[in-house]
Amino acid sequence: PVLKPSDPHVNDGDENIERGNWASKREYILSTIGYAVGLGNIWRFPYLAYKNGGGAFLIPYFVMLVVTGIPLFFMESAFGQFCSQGPINIWRAVPILQGVGVAMVMVTLIVSIYYNVIIAYSLYYMFASFQSPLPWSSCLSWENTTFSSSNMTTVPGQSPSEQYWDCVALQRSSGLGETGRVVWHLALCLLLSSTLVAAALIRGIKSSGKVVYFTATFPYVVIVILLVRGVTLEGARDGIEFYIGSQSNLTKLTDVWKDAATQTFYSLSIGWGGVMTLASYNNFHNNVFKDSFVVTLTNAGTSVLAGFAIFSILGHMAQIYKMPVEEVVKEGFGLAFIAYPDALSKLPISPLWSILFFFMLFTVGLDSQFAGIEVITTCLLDAFPKTFKTKRALLTITTCAILYFLGLPCVTQAGIYWVTLIDQYVASWVLLILALLEIIGGNRFIKDIEMMLGNKSFTFWLWWRACWFFISPCIIVILVWSLMAFTPPSYGTVPFPAWGLALGWCMAVLVLLWIPAIAVYKLTRGKGSPWKRLKSLCSPSEEWHPYLDVHRGERYSEERCRHKKSPKRRPEVNVTVISSSWL
Repeated sequence: PVLKPSDPHVNDGDENIERGNWASKREYILSTIGYAVGLGNIWRFPYLAYKNGGGAFLIPYFVMLVVTGIPLFFMESAFGQFCSQGPINIWRAVPILQGVGVAMVMVTLIVSIYYNVIIAYSLYYMFASFQSPLPWSSCLSWENTTFSSSNMTTVPGQSPSEQYWDCVALQRSSGLGETGRVVWHLALCLLLSSTLVAAALIRGIKSSGKVVYFTATFPYVVIVILLVRGVTLEGARDGIEFYIGSQSNLTKLTDVWKDAATQTFYSLSIGWGGVMTLASYNNFHNNVFKDSFVVTLTNAGTSVLAGFAIFSILGHMAQIYKMPVEEVVKEGFGLAFIAYPDALSKLPISPLWSILFFFMLFTVGLDSQFAGIEVITTCLLDAFPKTFKTKRALLTITTCAILYFLGLPCVTQAGIYWVTLIDQYVASWVLLILALLEIIGGNRFIKDIEMMLGNKSFTFWLWWRACWFFISPCIIVILVWSLMAFTPPSYGTVPFPAWGLALGWCMAVLVLLWIPAIAVYKLTRGKGSPWKRLKSLCSPSEEWHPYLDVHRGERYSEERCRHKKSPKRRPEVNVTVISSSWL
């Protein structure tokens, strides 16, 4: 008889009728590309390429992609696909490190708060673009606007776009300690963003998989449109030459390779748990090896293509202002919300180009936010399937609502300082530590990968072993070591107070503390001598195996039979699904 799925978010044709699968391979690929291709591809990579020698920067960038990016992306994807679980339960492979999975979820939770705020910024600028001339094209467009607070920061000599960003969009206060009021137009955009994310994820991957057909492909349409428009402008050649490296200078080799490695890690979202989560909904025998190449190379190509679109128009802006290109180039918020909008305002039909650009930023941010929310809800569903299986929609709405309220401090007048603080302390070096701890238990897991992909030759695994267990760990250790000279973050010229920096460190510690805490908890709960407990926790647990019994084969069937001999475990055995307990 055909089993009817008990979850309304699972289709009859799914291989895994307990958790569900992607409706098609395309939906998985588009979702993963949308997750990997984030705002950093648009506003960070082009700046790093220019800063580190333009086209010459592509050499260390692609080297890092090959020796660390692709191998770690492949490992995370294979982990998730093998056991069909989220980033917490995956660590049944090495139980003593289950805290790494919890830390990944904590990072995703915290980052999702401010990432939603950045989406709200994009929405606000997109709505503001529906007027001509664009409001940041001159101070006359908004200088008569009256604000109820006098604590906003203005800097003499700012361009109209800078003043619009500080005084109108953010209504920025003088520092982190001056919270001010909630900026209501940003709060409303944040509410709209949260609502759209909840609507797209209301049926989990079944609904988000349909949405990404648009949100993951539309940015490429806009990038190509902006590129075609950009290269036809006067001065575009100067901008592109700066980007591809007429000013190449690789004298600071250490900085170049460090920037290449960090951009690879952050761009591919390694260590966040999202790659594992998305892969956990694949069919067991899906060719995750090929998928990893498709996603990582597409991500890298997107970064390069976006750079041409950005710099062609910045070159035109430099021509208009009669300034060198390097004086108009910025990164991060400065590029997305100051320099590039300023450049777009100089074009004919400027509202059209501005609407397209900010709608692109909005869709790029949405895809990454989809995966972040999915990480959180998947871990809760895996841990408490009986409670949440029929309440996925309610769980998604509740999660998005909580993130909205947690994001409100980030849309106060001091909000941009909170966004910067979280980004610097939680979404930076913490991820490198998580990625380093992720590279564990290789030889056994190689056999698990072969259960999905088929047997591979010794030479095939020789390369991946070298990348996983030697090259990648060495590079990560060097990167962590280079961050020992950590300088306190600031927003532009505004420093953070001592209590703000202490709070940043507390957030980082809160994430990493789960790793030793859960390890100690498991060691104290174990049986036998300390050495026996440690050895047991460094080996795969009884629950580490493919989700469905049909895929376990002799490798895990024999082990399961041995475990069944234990009388106290007999009532707990379920041959269809694995245990849901985290600890």
